[in-house]
Amino acid sequence: MTPAGAATVFIVDDDAGMRASIAGLLKSAGLRSESFGAAEDFLRSNRPEVPSCLVLDVSLPGINGLEFQRKLADAGIQIPIIFITGHGDIPMTVKAMKSGAVEFLTKPFDGQDLLNAIQQALDRDRVRRQQQSGLAELRKGYATLTPREREVMSLVVSGMLNKQIAAELGTSEITVKIHRGHAMRKMKADSFAELVRMAAKLELAPRKK
Repeated sequence: MTPAGAATVFIVDDDAGMRASIAGLLKSAGLRSESFGAAEDFLRSNRPEVPSCLVLDVSLPGINGLEFQRKLADAGIQIPIIFITGHGDIPMTVKAMKSGAVEFLTKPFDGQDLLNAIQQALDRDRVRRQQQSGLAELRKGYATLTPREREVMSLVVSGMLNKQIAAELGTSEITVKIHRGHAMRKMKADSFAELVRMAAKLELAPRKK
Protein backbone atom coordinates (compact mmCIF):
# COMPACT_ATOMS: atom_id res chain seq x y z
CA MET A 1 0.00 0.00 0.00
CA THR A 2 1.38 3.41 -1.00
CA PRO A 3 1.73 5.79 1.96
CA ALA A 4 -0.08 9.12 2.02
CA GLY A 5 2.11 11.96 0.84
CA ALA A 6 4.06 9.66 -1.47
CA ALA A 7 5.36 10.98 -4.78
CA THR A 8 2.79 10.81 -7.56
CA VAL A 9 3.24 10.27 -11.29
CA PHE A 10 0.46 11.70 -13.46
CA ILE A 11 -0.16 9.97 -16.78
CA VAL A 12 -1.97 11.84 -19.56
CA ASP A 13 -2.58 9.72 -22.67
CA ASP A 14 -5.75 9.17 -24.70
CA ASP A 15 -4.77 5.51 -25.24
CA ALA A 16 -6.37 3.54 -22.39
CA GLY A 17 -4.09 0.56 -23.01
CA MET A 18 -0.97 2.74 -22.77
CA ARG A 19 -2.26 4.35 -19.56
CA ALA A 20 -2.87 0.93 -18.01
CA SER A 21 0.53 -0.35 -19.13
CA ILE A 22 2.42 2.62 -17.63
CA ALA A 23 0.35 2.50 -14.42
CA GLY A 24 1.18 -1.21 -14.07
CA LEU A 25 4.88 -0.52 -14.59
CA LEU A 26 4.83 2.20 -11.96
CA LYS A 27 2.94 0.01 -9.49
CA SER A 28 5.54 -2.73 -9.89
CA ALA A 29 8.21 -0.13 -9.06
CA GLY A 30 6.31 1.01 -5.95
CA LEU A 31 5.24 4.32 -7.43
CA ARG A 32 1.82 5.91 -7.07
CA SER A 33 0.11 7.15 -10.23
CA GLU A 34 -3.05 8.84 -11.48
CA SER A 35 -4.20 8.55 -15.08
CA PHE A 36 -6.13 10.90 -17.36
CA GLY A 37 -7.37 10.55 -20.92
CA ALA A 38 -7.15 14.27 -21.72
CA ALA A 39 -5.13 17.29 -20.67
CA GLU A 40 -8.25 19.10 -19.50
CA ASP A 41 -9.06 16.26 -17.08
CA PHE A 42 -5.62 16.65 -15.50
CA LEU A 43 -6.14 20.40 -15.08
CA ARG A 44 -9.50 19.85 -13.37
CA SER A 45 -8.10 17.29 -10.92
CA ASN A 46 -7.23 17.99 -7.28
CA ARG A 47 -3.52 17.27 -7.25
CA PRO A 48 -1.82 16.51 -3.90
CA GLU A 49 1.05 18.77 -2.78
CA VAL A 50 3.70 16.07 -3.10
CA PRO A 51 6.72 15.55 -5.36
CA SER A 52 5.27 14.71 -8.75
CA CYS A 53 5.88 14.57 -12.48
CA LEU A 54 3.83 14.26 -15.64
CA VAL A 55 4.11 11.53 -18.27
CA LEU A 56 2.50 13.29 -21.21
CA ASP A 57 1.58 11.98 -24.65
CA VAL A 58 2.41 14.45 -27.41
CA SER A 59 -0.62 13.57 -29.55
CA LEU A 60 -3.69 14.35 -27.48
CA PRO A 61 -7.23 15.19 -28.58
CA GLY A 62 -8.03 18.89 -28.39
CA ILE A 63 -4.65 20.18 -27.25
CA ASN A 64 -1.34 18.51 -28.08
CA GLY A 65 1.35 17.85 -25.52
CA LEU A 66 3.65 20.72 -26.54
CA GLU A 67 0.79 23.22 -26.38
CA PHE A 68 -0.18 21.82 -22.99
CA GLN A 69 3.41 22.21 -21.76
CA ARG A 70 3.22 25.90 -22.68
CA LYS A 71 -0.23 26.24 -21.08
CA LEU A 72 1.05 24.79 -17.80
CA ALA A 73 3.99 27.21 -17.81
CA ASP A 74 1.68 30.17 -18.49
CA ALA A 75 -0.54 29.07 -15.60
CA GLY A 76 2.46 28.88 -13.25
CA ILE A 77 2.06 25.13 -12.77
CA GLN A 78 5.58 23.80 -12.24
CA ILE A 79 5.74 20.08 -12.84
CA PRO A 80 8.53 18.16 -14.60
CA ILE A 81 7.32 16.59 -17.85
CA ILE A 82 8.34 13.39 -19.62
CA PHE A 83 6.97 13.28 -23.15
CA ILE A 84 6.01 10.05 -24.87
CA THR A 85 5.04 9.81 -28.54
CA GLY A 86 4.42 7.32 -31.28
CA HIS A 87 5.90 9.54 -33.98
CA GLY A 88 8.49 11.90 -32.56
CA ASP A 89 10.87 13.91 -34.67
CA ILE A 90 14.03 15.84 -33.86
CA PRO A 91 12.58 19.39 -34.07
CA MET A 92 9.72 18.36 -31.78
CA THR A 93 12.15 16.80 -29.31
CA VAL A 94 14.39 19.87 -29.32
CA LYS A 95 11.40 22.18 -28.73
CA ALA A 96 10.17 20.06 -25.81
CA MET A 97 13.59 19.85 -24.17
CA LYS A 98 14.25 23.59 -24.59
CA SER A 99 10.97 24.22 -22.82
CA GLY A 100 12.15 22.20 -19.83
CA ALA A 101 11.05 18.62 -20.52
CA VAL A 102 13.01 15.99 -18.60
CA GLU A 103 12.91 13.37 -21.37
CA PHE A 104 11.31 12.61 -24.74
CA LEU A 105 10.65 8.92 -25.33
CA THR A 106 9.39 7.36 -28.57
CA LYS A 107 6.95 4.44 -28.36
CA PRO A 108 7.64 1.61 -27.93
CA PHE A 109 10.08 2.65 -25.23
CA ASP A 110 11.97 0.56 -22.70
CA GLY A 111 10.23 0.46 -19.33
CA GLN A 112 13.49 1.06 -17.46
CA ASP A 113 14.16 4.17 -19.55
CA LEU A 114 10.81 5.54 -18.46
CA LEU A 115 11.43 4.68 -14.81
CA ASN A 116 14.86 6.35 -14.95
CA ALA A 117 13.33 9.50 -16.44
CA ILE A 118 10.57 9.49 -13.82
CA GLN A 119 13.10 9.18 -10.99
CA GLN A 120 15.05 12.12 -12.42
CA ALA A 121 11.85 14.17 -12.72
CA LEU A 122 10.74 13.38 -9.16
CA ASP A 123 14.18 14.28 -7.80
CA ARG A 124 14.00 17.60 -9.68
CA ASP A 125 10.56 18.35 -8.22
CA ARG A 126 11.71 17.46 -4.68
CA VAL A 127 14.58 19.95 -4.96
CA ARG A 128 12.23 22.65 -6.28
CA ARG A 129 9.78 22.09 -3.44
CA GLN A 130 12.54 22.19 -0.82
CA GLN A 131 13.83 25.47 -2.26
CA GLN A 132 10.33 26.97 -2.27
CA SER A 133 9.77 25.85 1.31
CA GLY A 134 13.07 27.38 2.39
CA LEU A 135 12.27 30.66 0.66
CA ALA A 136 8.85 30.77 2.33
CA GLU A 137 10.57 30.40 5.73
CA LEU A 138 12.96 33.24 4.90
CA ARG A 139 10.08 35.50 3.89
CA LYS A 140 8.26 34.60 7.09
CA GLY A 141 11.30 35.61 9.14
CA TYR A 142 11.83 38.81 7.15
CA ALA A 143 8.19 39.81 7.71
CA THR A 144 8.84 39.88 11.47
CA LEU A 145 11.58 42.54 11.15
CA THR A 146 10.78 46.15 12.01
CA PRO A 147 11.35 48.79 9.30
CA ARG A 148 14.57 49.91 11.03
CA GLU A 149 15.81 46.30 11.36
CA ARG A 150 15.23 45.86 7.62
CA GLU A 151 17.21 49.04 6.94
CA VAL A 152 20.08 47.84 9.09
CA MET A 153 20.03 44.38 7.53
CA SER A 154 20.12 45.88 4.03
CA LEU A 155 23.12 48.05 4.92
CA VAL A 156 24.89 45.23 6.76
CA VAL A 157 24.69 42.85 3.80
CA SER A 158 25.88 45.61 1.46
CA GLY A 159 29.18 45.48 3.36
CA MET A 160 28.95 48.57 5.54
CA LEU A 161 30.48 48.59 9.02
CA ASN A 162 28.38 49.30 12.11
CA LYS A 163 29.86 52.79 12.54
CA GLN A 164 29.16 53.58 8.86
CA ILE A 165 25.57 52.39 9.25
CA ALA A 166 25.21 54.52 12.38
CA ALA A 167 26.37 57.59 10.46
CA GLU A 168 24.10 56.74 7.53
CA LEU A 169 21.02 56.39 9.75
CA GLY A 170 21.91 59.13 12.20
CA THR A 171 21.94 56.86 15.21
CA SER A 172 24.50 55.34 17.60
CA GLU A 173 26.71 52.35 16.89
CA ILE A 174 25.24 50.58 19.93
CA THR A 175 21.73 50.96 18.50
CA VAL A 176 22.91 49.56 15.16
CA LYS A 177 24.42 46.55 16.94
CA ILE A 178 21.12 45.94 18.73
CA HIS A 179 19.11 46.12 15.49
CA ARG A 180 21.66 43.92 13.74
CA GLY A 181 21.40 41.35 16.54
CA HIS A 182 17.62 41.36 16.38
CA ALA A 183 17.70 40.87 12.59
CA MET A 184 20.16 37.98 12.89
CA ARG A 185 18.04 36.30 15.57
CA LYS A 186 14.71 36.75 13.76
CA MET A 187 16.20 35.53 10.46
CA LYS A 188 17.87 32.61 12.32
CA ALA A 189 21.20 33.48 10.74
CA ASP A 190 24.22 31.98 12.49
CA SER A 191 26.75 34.20 10.72
CA PHE A 192 27.18 37.33 8.63
CA ALA A 193 27.82 35.15 5.55
CA GLU A 194 24.54 33.31 6.09
CA LEU A 195 22.67 36.62 6.42
CA VAL A 196 24.17 37.72 3.09
CA ARG A 197 23.01 34.48 1.44
CA MET A 198 19.53 34.97 2.87
CA ALA A 199 19.35 38.53 1.53
CA ALA A 200 20.42 37.27 -1.91
CA LYS A 201 17.66 34.64 -1.90
CA LEU A 202 15.14 37.28 -0.87
CA GLU A 203 16.51 39.50 -3.66
CA LEU A 204 16.76 42.47 -1.32
CA ALA A 205 17.79 45.58 -3.19
CA PRO A 206 20.57 47.66 -1.60
CA ARG A 207 19.24 50.70 0.24
CA LYS A 208 19.61 53.84 -1.84
CA LYS A 209 21.32 56.85 -0.28
